[in-house]
Amino acid sequence: MRIAYLDGPRLRRSLLAACEYAQLQRRELNRINVFPVPDGDTGTNLALTTQAIADHLRRNSDRGVDAVADQAAQAAVLGARGNAGMMLSHFLLGFADQIRGKVRLTAQEFGDALQAGADRLYKAIERPVEGTILTVMRDTAVASLEARVQDFHQLMGHLVEEAGASLERTPELLPVLKKAGVVDAGGKGFVHLLEGVVRYMNGDPLVSLDAPSTFQGTAPAAGQAEYTAHEEQYRYCTEAMVRGPELPGQGAVQEQLRPLGDSLIVIRSGEILKVHVHTDEPEAVFSYLKTLGTLVTHKAEDMEAQHAAAERAATGHRTLARRPVGIVTDSAADLPEEVLRAHGIRVVPLILIRGEENLRDGVDITAEEFHGALREEGDLPTTSQPPPGAFLETYGQAAEESEEILAVVIGSNLSGTFKSAEAAARHFQEARVHLVDSLGASLLQGLLVLKAAELAELAWEPAAIVEELRRIRLQSGIFLTVDSLDRLLASGRVGRGKAWLATVLGLKPVLWVPTDGRAVEPAGRAIGRKRVLPVVMDLLREKMQAGARKVRFGIGHVGCPEIVPQVTKALQEEYGDVEIISSPATPVLATHTGIGAWALAFLVED
Repeated sequence: MRIAYLDGPRLRRSLLAACEYAQLQRRELNRINVFPVPDGDTGTNLALTTQAIADHLRRNSDRGVDAVADQAAQAAVLGARGNAGMMLSHFLLGFADQIRGKVRLTAQEFGDALQAGADRLYKAIERPVEGTILTVMRDTAVASLEARVQDFHQLMGHLVEEAGASLERTPELLPVLKKAGVVDAGGKGFVHLLEGVVRYMNGDPLVSLDAPSTFQGTAPAAGQAEYTAHEEQYRYCTEAMVRGPELPGQGAVQEQLRPLGDSLIVIRSGEILKVHVHTDEPEAVFSYLKTLGTLVTHKAEDMEAQHAAAERAATGHRTLARRPVGIVTDSAADLPEEVLRAHGIRVVPLILIRGEENLRDGVDITAEEFHGALREEGDLPTTSQPPPGAFLETYGQAAEESEEILAVVIGSNLSGTFKSAEAAARHFQEARVHLVDSLGASLLQGLLVLKAAELAELAWEPAAIVEELRRIRLQSGIFLTVDSLDRLLASGRVGRGKAWLATVLGLKPVLWVPTDGRAVEPAGRAIGRKRVLPVVMDLLREKMQAGARKVRFGIGHVGCPEIVPQVTKALQEEYGDVEIISSPATPVLATHTGIGAWALAFLVED
């Protein structure tokens, strides 16, 4: 089969196959990950980055090759994790920039784009190290330009051979690889991306490798390699993403962050800035980035704890190096996609039933899509908790990369979801599952999930995380207000008499989920829309403990994004420079509240 050109649909299908195949190799890539730090997470980071690319491409229908490449590059930036993910993002951005304005590519133009991707990556790295993914990407680009082949099918087969040969040379270029008896994990991940494309072209199944292809044994090389201060003097793998209209250039950010650590990679793409750095001062990194724009995501992962987990895997003769604790939640948590991807949080989708359709929340329908449909539909969709099998599947995914699992679930008195999570945990054998009843929903639950992820990244024991979340929950809460009682009336949560009276008087109820997680109860009311926010702020002062210093907020809404800046301004005027997360409410919650509803959650960590 001869392929003379590459257009949008062909590139999209090829990238989807590449991403799927690379994700299947996560275990082996983690096993051999010894550089730049033997923390055994390159496979996980590359898998999460490529998952972000695939998720976005599945919703893409562009015909032009440039538009598809740009979508893949932007998705990679949003989902980039670790050195490997950040480097792949730079490569894809360079590739996309080179072909801007093109609908189709010839083989020669494809080679030029590969070279542009490699060039951008080399320029982005302050101290390029040969024998890594950098080398394999560059050698692949050179091989493409020298091939003089016009058939993409033949060309991709040739590139897999050349990339594989480059990969086999990496131990000769990087002594730490030779000492461990492995090839570079990031470079191997790139080869797998190319292999996925070739397998797709050949019609071969996308299956994981049956056996490790490295030099020594099956125990995690990451756990056998020594973690020394000479090789890595910093403790925390720190990543963050900033949004803003006037972000500084990549070089200016590197200049500011260089004194704080090493393994520094910065991506600037439009109004997004992404940073990766190994440091002992993550808070200093975050404080600087806050001055540039909105700090959308931030994490600091203890690399010593990751290496300790890899050592335990090696000692136990397991073939899988895993991080200590993986976090699971359900889609009622309302956390933005960027936050979920930044921390590798696994989500079990709740179910929305619309006519004969069973739609998975956040998978088959997004919050924005549902809010648009909600404006037009007359019949109230029904909702259902996910079955235990959905939790079993997600626990299994988390167990592939984590020694233990901690699941923070929607309040047990608000949904039967907790029982499904509990039933699945009883039958799950691959890792211990710790369950936390959030005693809430929406961003109250979401903020607890985020806190759990942060504590896990700082190497807290699961039992200690559970205890801390329960303590925090007792001093935190969430307010909810609706613009109309129609949906609550239709769902039977409000009587007709009360609904009629409230409509006549123009009353807007403010509801509250008590700290013990009982069903939602009235907290106050306002006359007219303009009075709702002041009433909520008054209730916040009343419910939140006096003198609280470490507080986070979450703003959820149903089809009324204009409320977010209003509430944000009120919170900042009252509490100063506080962290605020916002998102559209999950369809499962929106279906009971209707358009115009919004919620304010607060989490007190003192």
